Amino acid sequence: MPAPAPNSGDAALAGGRAWVFGDNVDTDALAPGLYMKGPIGALARHCLEALDPRFAREARPGDVVVAGRNFGMGSSREQAAMALKALGIAAVVAKSFARIFYRNSMNLALPALVCPEAGSIMPGDRLVVRAGEGAVANLTQRKRLACEPIPPHLLAMIADGGLLPHLAKKLRAAEA
Repeated sequence: MPAPAPNSGDAALAGGRAWVFGDNVDTDALAPGLYMKGPIGALARHCLEALDPRFAREARPGDVVVAGRNFGMGSSREQAAMALKALGIAAVVAKSFARIFYRNSMNLALPALVCPEAGSIMPGDRLVVRAGEGAVANLTQRKRLACEPIPPHLLAMIADGGLLPHLAKKLRAAEA
């Protein structure tokens, strides 16, 4: 089935290349403990280097991280999602997520989509992620993959820039 055009349906959250990783990617690989005391930019330069030394150097804004099961397992460090955001990663697509990483990701406005077919995505494939639709268009393979849609209340939070900006917006609205 041909992939939908990048501007059909809801707004494309991502339109970059796929960086593919396996199962059980832990937060220490995403945010190595050795660099936790430095600024987020310095930490991000080491994101996933244990799994792919090129990742932090070559990732571009709009790229998508793709993984297997249990992405973001391990500690509750929110810097794992922050490092991906600092590199410009537009979304994470995985077969499943560790619960705390999933929540941290959403809180920081990094869309995380559960996609049972994530294993069919190859490194370097060009992807368009449609979180509200619950779909990933693989432009390289000309396939559309079904994902769990992100609920509307979380989409609104992502659109507002994350949990804190979303709450600030709600407080301003309540005060008006």
